[in-house]
Amino acid sequence: MINRRILSLKYMISDITSAVFSWVCFYYFRKTVIESSEFIMDNNFFLGLIIIPLFWLVLYISIGNYKNVYKKHRIKEIGQTILFSVIGNLFLFFILILDDEINTYQDYYNLFGFLILIHTFSTLIPRFLLTSSTVKRIHRREIGFNTLIIGGNERALKIYKEIEAIKNSPGYLFKGFLSTNGVDRALEKAPIKNFGNYKLLKETILNQSIEEVIIAVEPSEHENIKNIINDLSDLNVRIKVIPDMYNILTGSVKMTAIFGALLIEVNPEIMPAWQKSTKRIMDVVISIIALFILLPVYLILAIAVWYSSKGPILYKQERVGRLRKKFFIYKFRSMIQNAESNGPQLSSTSDPRITQVGKIMRKTRLDEIPQFINVLKGEMSIVGPRPERQFYIDQIKQIAPHYKHLEKVKPGITSWGQVKYGYAENVDEMIDRLKYDVLYVENMSISLDIKIMFYTLIIISKGSGK
Repeated sequence: MINRRILSLKYMISDITSAVFSWVCFYYFRKTVIESSEFIMDNNFFLGLIIIPLFWLVLYISIGNYKNVYKKHRIKEIGQTILFSVIGNLFLFFILILDDEINTYQDYYNLFGFLILIHTFSTLIPRFLLTSSTVKRIHRREIGFNTLIIGGNERALKIYKEIEAIKNSPGYLFKGFLSTNGVDRALEKAPIKNFGNYKLLKETILNQSIEEVIIAVEPSEHENIKNIINDLSDLNVRIKVIPDMYNILTGSVKMTAIFGALLIEVNPEIMPAWQKSTKRIMDVVISIIALFILLPVYLILAIAVWYSSKGPILYKQERVGRLRKKFFIYKFRSMIQNAESNGPQLSSTSDPRITQVGKIMRKTRLDEIPQFINVLKGEMSIVGPRPERQFYIDQIKQIAPHYKHLEKVKPGITSWGQVKYGYAENVDEMIDRLKYDVLYVENMSISLDIKIMFYTLIIISKGSGK
């Protein structure tokens, strides 16, 4: 862990140095070549020495450049560096440089071209050297990722031998295996530790600091793979599965290394780091705008709720969020006071507890708008699976244990399942809605969020919510 932090720090220092170097070269080029004047270190020069490196550092942190530094690939590093160098310098050029006095527009092209070239190469070369050094150390088995094999038969032994025989190691440092259905004699004699029965999964992963898990069960045990993946989903490990010919022919197998073992990665990063940052920025900006624009609506609804029945205007209720953290969700009260005096109850379209104002708010989703406060607090996102109460989560997991996949992300004000189903009236409807929310979690993207927000606005405008 310490070595990874040191490597991350090296990347940061390299990027800051590159930003300073490219700015000095650019400023010198602009003064001496474009403006044909003396190179003078004025206020603008020193201001750039502060702003430019800070800008690049914030950009690279937001896109996750300093995370998983042992997982970097040289070809990918080249592509990403060029891409973000162009994007970042385009932003800087239009914000900081475009209003400079010039002789001709050709000067703009020369300035921008020089800025792109000097920054790209000064950033790429040290990064490439750092990444190459790390890759070589992984190939030499000097560093790697603690790996556990699940499966105790011939298939587990075969994948172990195959990976260990690779000349340039892909980075798997095998700590041992867990058996799902007994241990084959051949594996008992293999130079890899037997941690025992599959029931010790969580304990083994935590005690051995496991980062990678390879599921190598026999074909007869394939029906267990889904349960194994569910058990691993909240243990913060990368999951790999040995593919069969069906997976290969249907295009499920995506190779990332030419000489690596044939494995499917089950749980790649939910969203790229830059999209996570963008999603959070969108959440904050949209929430602030919504709270400001909808202020008159808040006042009208507050008065309407106050007149509709006795009780508080706002209603708060404990829900379960990301990583099972509990928080209080805020809503405009749409039911009579003490509606759940007899314990947790889901509502229905003909529920007598819902007030007349509440029926209108539920159809237009207006009862949910105080949750922009939850979004600003970081407890929720605008788009994400709807948060549930622990009482119902326990019931859902008994029937659909894959609900735990939803716990990997922040809950949302609106969701794919909410758009399709609206409010669930019973646990069965919750489970029917679940497949859309799981599908959302496995396919999260900014574009999908925008689509869901768009359809939510249509439901609000039509008042067709359930």
